[in-house]
Amino acid sequence: MLVNLNDILKDAQKNRYAVGLFNTIDTDMLQAAIEAAEILSSPIIIGTAEILLPYGELKLIAPSVVAAAKRAKVPVVVHYDHGLTFSRCMEALQCGFSSIMYDGSTSSLENNIEATRQIVKIAHAFGCSVEAEIGHVGDADAAPSSRLTTAEDAYHFTSATGADALAVAIGTAHGVYQRKPKLDFERLNEIRSTVETPLVLHGGSGLSDNDFRRCIEGGIAKVNIFTDLTLAAASGFSNGISSGLNYMKARNCKVESVRAEIMRYIRLFGSENRA
Repeated sequence: MLVNLNDILKDAQKNRYAVGLFNTIDTDMLQAAIEAAEILSSPIIIGTAEILLPYGELKLIAPSVVAAAKRAKVPVVVHYDHGLTFSRCMEALQCGFSSIMYDGSTSSLENNIEATRQIVKIAHAFGCSVEAEIGHVGDADAAPSSRLTTAEDAYHFTSATGADALAVAIGTAHGVYQRKPKLDFERLNEIRSTVETPLVLHGGSGLSDNDFRRCIEGGIAKVNIFTDLTLAAASGFSNGISSGLNYMKARNCKVESVRAEIMRYIRLFGSENRA
């Protein structure tokens, strides 16, 4: 069933588990995600991100993702991740996404607040939820970002915008980590004690299981995973071809590999049997 973030993250926050966002840029990954969620009776968040559109255009992938969510036996949020432009965020709403993330984290706090406030007003009129970000989650191959989220800014931002979920920067990064990440759990606890809005962790691929458990215990209700899915997909398909399988059977190996990876994360995040 198609839902938005408010339908699942409030319970996750209350009961100290997290729901995974697994970006699905093709129907192979989409199939894997829905099957994993249904097997484990877990809510799930699927979708794509603005930076991923060159690998799966929005108008191409949206109909299948939205239709799959509506057919699913578990709650499914169709989420537009890291929307960088107003026009693309509006396009996602028009395509039937039930949630969008507007990422104004690279601009000033006040500009981020103003832009997010406008998008929240429009998205809520569609019945859609909005995630936003303050601080900045950088790239794993770059120097660690110094723009970590403060509790004071988090309170000011959520009060001013009405965003339904807040992505916070506590030391994670996007992509494959080039060095062991150092997460600021004390900062996370301070933010959680200051704001009631469900918190989101970006840059999840590559963290240790213990890091995830501590983040979820510290108040993270949504975790974004993509890089690890692409690695699983490539490995599954490559192993199938190396074994002498044809394209179609190797494609099924890809689906199985991605499904197994998503199921591992669902169990780790504690969302199994929460649907």
